[in-house]
Amino acid sequence: MKCSLNPFMSAWALPEMIRKSSNEEICNMNDQNSKSQTVGLMVEFPPSKDIGQAEKFRRKRDRILTVASPLILLLIWEIVIQLGLLDRRLFPAPSMIAGTFYELIVSGALWDDLSISLLRICVGFFFGAIAGIFVGTMMGVIPVVGAVLSPIIASIYPIPKIAIFPLIMVLFGLGEMSKFVVVAIAVFFYMVINTVAGVSNVESIYKDVGRSFRVSKIRSVFKITLPAAMPMIIAGLRVSAGVSLLVLVSAEFVGAESGIGYLVWNSWQIFDVRSMFVGIIVIGFLGWASFTFLDFIERACLPWAPKNRR
Repeated sequence: MKCSLNPFMSAWALPEMIRKSSNEEICNMNDQNSKSQTVGLMVEFPPSKDIGQAEKFRRKRDRILTVASPLILLLIWEIVIQLGLLDRRLFPAPSMIAGTFYELIVSGALWDDLSISLLRICVGFFFGAIAGIFVGTMMGVIPVVGAVLSPIIASIYPIPKIAIFPLIMVLFGLGEMSKFVVVAIAVFFYMVINTVAGVSNVESIYKDVGRSFRVSKIRSVFKITLPAAMPMIIAGLRVSAGVSLLVLVSAEFVGAESGIGYLVWNSWQIFDVRSMFVGIIVIGFLGWASFTFLDFIERACLPWAPKNRR
């Protein structure tokens, strides 16, 4: 490393010998400082290729475990039944359930019950989610609305929604409307709570940016508040999907003559255990499918959302 000082400025104050020695000392000090700074800035990063391979391995491992875990469970179940450790009249083997599943599909009975239950869930879920998001947004944005509705929501929310199903049947009859309403009510309260939490926790810096650009309050709700609260809203949708399925199956136990819940309950009453297990497995698959679908929607629509909130 070359070091140079202005000879004209140093010559005014120092003799030639002192000037040379001081120049050498300063150059040595600069060399040592530059080396120490260079060493301090040296940080060893792992190759990006290794990180990519580790991420690919983790994803592949997770996919394998996702598929293998239920298959291993079914295999253990089959072995236990074949060894006679459980009564196959009460706990039929998966191979026997698969045969009944095929028969119900071929006859069309399973499709009829499944389509009716899906219609009830979709209609009730849609209207309950829309109403819950609207009310939750109003409660989070307008303090007066939140103060009025918060005690009402807090007092009704803990009541099991299936407990009020007899009242709903009195008001809306024994037809499809009562099933739509009980599902919508169950979804509504979950969506209100999650939407209020999401809207209330929007960072103030986003709102300050909107005010600096003179964004109107209504436009700010749609452009700033709701997008920022969307991770919490989708989390509420994910929970509500499972709750709606639970409530509908319970309602179909006591107040329906069709549907997956009716299939399970009626099969138990006539001691058709295989058909009962078919209905239970279909219900579990619907819950998994709804959760996976909403998780895909969140990852596709909200790639910026923190992973710990997904």
